[in-house]
Order: sequence, then C-alpha cells, then structure tokens
Amino acid sequence: MSSLYVIVAGAGKVGWNLARELIGKGHEVTVLESDRRRYLAVEQELEHAVQYGDATELWVLERAGIQRADLVVAVTGDDEDNLLICQVAKEKYLCERIIARVNNPRNLIHFKLLGIEPAVSATDLILRLIEHEVPSYGLVHLLDLPNEELEVIELVVSEDSHAAGKRVVDVRLPEGSLVMALLREGKGLVPNGETVVEAGDEVLVVLQPRLEHDIESIFVSPNGRY
Repeated sequence: MSSLYVIVAGAGKVGWNLARELIGKGHEVTVLESDRRRYLAVEQELEHAVQYGDATELWVLERAGIQRADLVVAVTGDDEDNLLICQVAKEKYLCERIIARVNNPRNLIHFKLLGIEPAVSATDLILRLIEHEVPSYGLVHLLDLPNEELEVIELVVSEDSHAAGKRVVDVRLPEGSLVMALLREGKGLVPNGETVVEAGDEVLVVLQPRLEHDIESIFVSPNGRY
C-alpha cells in the first residue's frame, strides 16, 4: 500500500492506537483532540502528529490539512460529532475516503441515510462474531459493500434443505450469487462444482443485495432445523 495522509478525529483509545499503527506502517497521520488533558497525554508519544482542537470546526480541519487528506477517520465518543466530521470531509472538502465510528448501533441508520459509509459499530461487529459462533442464528451478515452492491453472508446448511447432499454445481443459486467457501468441522474449503454440500456445513456466499431470502430458502429449511 502506498503512503497515505490520514486525519484521525479523536485521541481516545481507538484513535490513539489507530494512529500508532498507521504511523508504524509508514503513513502520515494527524490526530485531532479537543480535550486538553487527553491531548497533552497523547502528545507525549505522538508529538507533532497530534493537534489540539475540535474537529467539528472547519479551521481546525483546514489547519490539519484536510484539503490533501487521503482518508478521514472520525472515532470520537460522540456519534453526532463523527457524523458531522465525515459529512464535512466528504461534501465540503471532497475527501473520497471516510470512516466513521458509531458508538450507539441504533445510530447506524442515520449514518447510512446521509451516505456516511463505512460506519463501524464495535457493538455490531461483536454481535456478528457472536452470531458466527452460534450456528442457530442461521444467516449471518459478514460483510456489506454498499458502494459495490455486494454482500457476504454465512449460512448453516439444514439437514432437510434443498442444498444438503447436492453437488455445488447442482445447487441452483439465483443470478448474482456465488458460493465462495465452505467451513466443515472447523476447516475452510474452497469448493468446486463437484464438492458436495453437507448438512452442518457453514456456507459463505457472495451476493448482490436483496437476494438473502432466496439464498436462505436454498440452504436453510423452513422450520429452521439444523
């Protein structure tokens, strides 16, 4: 990866660790922090890479060089601030790459409605990991790429599902979807057309949006039994 100039709004644990890792990978970073005590603590390590100021204010962003920023990451503890920072970066300064932290997962919808993506919720990510570890959930969204109109989902194959016992080539998937991997007994498998889908397999499918229901009806039985 070529070197990037990254502005990180918020020098909490997330912002501080993120800046440290980015700098370690050779990127140029400016961290913005509005709390004076926190700024002074972070400044002892990051020195010139951290600036004191409120990232929701335009002059602070401009002082940090937002006009040349390749990426703006808003990871403050306030969702309204993160939303505003990313919105300003995207719409006023035409920054093509933004990432927002969402502290309350209920606010995710507001970020999406305003086109602030990707918006990352730690709570939502942990919930997905829990769902991944608990097969009874059935369908788990692993990855959403809204700009590319692609999703990756995981399903556990039911015993009496349409797909159980069939070769991949014989499983009729809707156009715009593809089986990309199988997880069987804890091991990953990249299937070919002759691979037989077995009950209990965890199937990873890449698909276009709005096909989840069709995919689920193929791999999961109507009564939800595994």
